[in-house]
Amino acid sequence: MIIVYTDEVAIIEPWGLICQGIRVVSRLFLCHIQETMRTITTNDFSHPLSGRSVVTIGNFDGVHRGHREIFRQVSSRARELSATSVVITFSPHPLRVLRPDDRRFCLITTDEQKRELIGESDIDLLLVIPFTKEFSQLAADMFVRQVLHACLGVCFLVIGHDYAFGRGREGNERFLVQMGQELGFEVQSLDPVGDNGVLFSSSTVRRLVATGAVAEALQILGRCHCISGQVVHGREIGRSLGFPTANIVTLNELIPGDGVYAVWVSVVGELVMGACSVGVNPTFCGGKHTIEVFLLDFSNDLYGKDVVIHFVDKLRDITRFSDKTALMSQIATDVATARRILASGLPVEYRQ
Repeated sequence: MIIVYTDEVAIIEPWGLICQGIRVVSRLFLCHIQETMRTITTNDFSHPLSGRSVVTIGNFDGVHRGHREIFRQVSSRARELSATSVVITFSPHPLRVLRPDDRRFCLITTDEQKRELIGESDIDLLLVIPFTKEFSQLAADMFVRQVLHACLGVCFLVIGHDYAFGRGREGNERFLVQMGQELGFEVQSLDPVGDNGVLFSSSTVRRLVATGAVAEALQILGRCHCISGQVVHGREIGRSLGFPTANIVTLNELIPGDGVYAVWVSVVGELVMGACSVGVNPTFCGGKHTIEVFLLDFSNDLYGKDVVIHFVDKLRDITRFSDKTALMSQIATDVATARRILASGLPVEYRQ
């Protein structure tokens, strides 16, 4: 399940958020999309991959609205120049190689999610370069000559505000302009992109999601933050309370902060309303950290199924209740609140 954006401005109730680039729809819209973007993963740049190209370079974690503005510029300029639009990114993320013990850093998207999101941005070619310690020592001059010039035939390069790459971040705007004058390509550096005084950045998204502010993160991402995973057997506490939940095991790193959320769940070709609990269950003596989602008006068997959870808004913090009855009453309230929020309108348009 991938998510498509528009350039409309929408007021999302009941939060009263004004989100540019987000479309509110009153019902689900599911259809198949034919992707045209090629993806090449290689560190062999001895053969040309493109005859003439407009290129951008970055990690693009989260593929937020700032990233998509860069992609729009790349795609538009490529059409004007009858060139191939190219996005260069790296896998794994450079910080995973350069600071492997830093567990505070969580990626917003998996490689597969990033590829799908970039694929919806009218890009012709995604070049994924395997990032290693050896590659990190490559001089910016050699990267420009080998990758951008010889391999991709760059005629125009688009970079984000204050972007730099290469050993010691020597590949900054000034350096690239000089290289462009020598090798025959132009450089465009975009101004920072933001809204209401908030710059669109991956670090801000990480901070918001980690603290549970998923509705605020939506304004930067242009979509709900989502995680994907598989349904596994759990302790079945929810079933005993009359609210059977699906326990999710995910490979996503950035999990929303502990709490209860209104969510949309993509499962077996459907989008279903849900209420999702992230954290431990203190009423039943805690236990391990889990992600559990109760699907509204859905009774099919989910064990072993792959699902995607789209986090719309936080309902409350995780709380210890005095007894089972009090917890059941609160869950019923959570479900009713989630239904009201989700029924008021989708904050994004989903496509399968």
